[in-house]
Amino acid sequence: MTSIITGADGRARCVWVGADPDYERYHDQEWGYPLRGDRPLFEKMALEGFQAGLSWITILRKRPRFREAFAGFEPTAVARFGESDIERLMADPGIVRNRAKILATIANAQIVQTMAEGELDALMWSFAPDGTSRARPRSFADVPAVTPESTAMSKALRKRGFRFVGPTTMYALMQSAGMVDDHIEGCWRAS
Repeated sequence: MTSIITGADGRARCVWVGADPDYERYHDQEWGYPLRGDRPLFEKMALEGFQAGLSWITILRKRPRFREAFAGFEPTAVARFGESDIERLMADPGIVRNRAKILATIANAQIVQTMAEGELDALMWSFAPDGTSRARPRSFADVPAVTPESTAMSKALRKRGFRFVGPTTMYALMQSAGMVDDHIEGCWRAS
């Protein structure tokens, strides 16, 4: 099975994009680009946590509503969410209505609030490999689900009290936030 697909525009992309225009945009404009800042990384952490057990396209399509429902993922605002907000979120069909994930997102925002400005960014990026530690994947069989770095990141975040930050979820975050570059050899985005 091939790991590359050619889109209608003639560009070779990672096969997971398929023919879905939402995935194509995400792949071309976001996935693997370095993402910096506490707020963007908190959003990514929250969305990756909500994705656990679901497909990413579900989260991607619900992301605009997630952003509205969670105050733009501004940690200060989310940290103040109370019981009425939890009930509002549980009743919102535009997001994933999972109480444990909602509570984890609020609790995680509260932890971010205890950190210095830029500390979450610095902490998460401290686990990014140097970029020369492994070869570009030639197929999706070469892409791990978990790495020593994602396991270490997960452990460090859990030690601080963060939830829904398991090693697999953190590796997905590392891929999407550009901490690792898993564009398959032959993909136009492969650097």
